[in-house]
Amino acid sequence: MTAGEQITAVGHLAGGPLSARGPLSTADPETGPPGTGRPAPRLHWWKELIYSASFYALYSMTRNTQGSKKVSFEHAFAHARHLIKVEQTLHIFQEAWVQARFLGAHWFIQFWNVYYGTAHFVITLLALVYCYRFLPRRYPQMRNTLACMTALALIGFATFPLLPPRLLPTGSGYGFVDTLKTIGGLWSFDSGAVAKASNQYAAMPSLHFGWASWVTLTLWPWATSRPRQAILLTYPLLTLFGIVVTANHYFLDAAGGAGVFLGGLGLGTVIAELWARRLTRTFPVAE
Repeated sequence: MTAGEQITAVGHLAGGPLSARGPLSTADPETGPPGTGRPAPRLHWWKELIYSASFYALYSMTRNTQGSKKVSFEHAFAHARHLIKVEQTLHIFQEAWVQARFLGAHWFIQFWNVYYGTAHFVITLLALVYCYRFLPRRYPQMRNTLACMTALALIGFATFPLLPPRLLPTGSGYGFVDTLKTIGGLWSFDSGAVAKASNQYAAMPSLHFGWASWVTLTLWPWATSRPRQAILLTYPLLTLFGIVVTANHYFLDAAGGAGVFLGGLGLGTVIAELWARRLTRTFPVAE
């Protein structure tokens, strides 16, 4: 299946067919299909800001209270060994090989350390704001998707605490380097409040990859040209490279991120549809 076909398949689940050139529907994506009679969603920026901030605070608190202060190193390491065996069976345990190719270029690794710590939040937030501002009918569905996939990830963090590659013991023979500690970036897991609050075993699933996939689908109506499509399709791939070269995730973590993205998309679409039907019943449109 080509990248365009994959976007088309996910686009159908997201409420409308997508092609390499964008929406194929004759309906305006912001006015809805003709004859649906559905009212435009009533969006208030201050409410959305409160919802988003409250949800993220709850997510952060839950994620971090599940974290590495409450889970033994041995437990997380056991999960890592099991996951590595699965990757070896699938012949995809190549993360250390990828990282080793670039360790000599410190400036390059520093860039990806910064990317890992910033793009995850900044680009996702910008995509959410863009969707709110310019794609208001799409916004409830994509906001719900983001919330649902993040909530699903919490289940993974709680049930499968996982030692990321960078924390594997030096003598274990896996050959990973903790680039954030040895090369550096804008911050460190060993410093101040980050060390106290961070859940360093929240590796499965990778929300970096899941959120990057969400950004691509959310902004797809914006991709009205080949360069824009290339940008959106490349972003998850760049994120995958970033989480691997910095030894923060395994390839299977990214697969887990794709899984919670699809699960969140399904739940978010259902919730948005049910809410739209409720509004239709509450505010019927005269024929």
